[in-house]
Amino acid sequence: MVLDPRGLYEFAESIPTLGEPVLIQALDGFVDAGGARRLTREHLLSTLRSEQIVTFDIDQLYDYRARRPHMLLAANKWESFNAPTLAVHAVWDANDTPFLLLSGPEPDTQWERFVAAVELIMQVLGARLIVGLSAIPMNVPHTRPLGVIAHGTPAELIEDYPKVRESVRVPASVGHVLELRLGQAGIDAIGFATNVPHYLANLDYPQAAISLIECIEKSSGLRLPVEALAEAAIEIRESIDAQVTESEEIQQVVSSLEKSYDDSLATFGLGPISDGGPLPTADELGAEFERYLSSQPGQSDHPDAG
Repeated sequence: MVLDPRGLYEFAESIPTLGEPVLIQALDGFVDAGGARRLTREHLLSTLRSEQIVTFDIDQLYDYRARRPHMLLAANKWESFNAPTLAVHAVWDANDTPFLLLSGPEPDTQWERFVAAVELIMQVLGARLIVGLSAIPMNVPHTRPLGVIAHGTPAELIEDYPKVRESVRVPASVGHVLELRLGQAGIDAIGFATNVPHYLANLDYPQAAISLIECIEKSSGLRLPVEALAEAAIEIRESIDAQVTESEEIQQVVSSLEKSYDDSLATFGLGPISDGGPLPTADELGAEFERYLSSQPGQSDHPDAG
């Protein structure tokens, strides 16, 4: 039996007027190739006006021994403890339209209770849609547009995105369970996974964050700035291109990925569209998920890539 979900969170004393906001789910803890989800979340919170309006009881949801927070030892005494925070923020976009941002570590326990809590919070705050963010490593080159895999309920939400027609079994995340349960409850729920070149998966890749922000804008109508990310993306691209130029071996790898990418586009009759790209097969998706998760030190059973 699931315990009362209202015991997991509390609202701030004052809640701003929000209308019917979109909730963006950007929890850490699952696959986040290129740091795309983290970069997106940090960018939105640092460039837009925001305030924390819901706080979760982290002690009920977080495994401190599996993901030990940092402490600072200074002058022979403990000076600070970087306690994790799981919260919902109210954020205002460039047009002063409010939306919600769920951020913090993915819960280690009580997933169904947490999902029920988020559903209650959405009902209280009048949220009309939840948008989940993720990024997965794929065998694609950095010289081509990033593809996006979309999933959601109802199907009309993702009709403009390429379809993965096969079934694929991948490790679960609370964000995906949240999308599943809300969709079953008749609440509009959508998720986006941008495809990051696998050789850049463990680096910060701002272009992938821009891809996720474009998906948010398209699905929600929000207007979100990307200038700072775009500048960072240019610098990263120049650095990557310089390294490729200096190595014949890397050039061959990139050329091979470009050929595979272009052949896939031709096979499926697609053009180089920003929200499309080659359609991955179920085997490719599953293999890339497993490969990336197993490459994270000590995280094969408890991924924390965000």
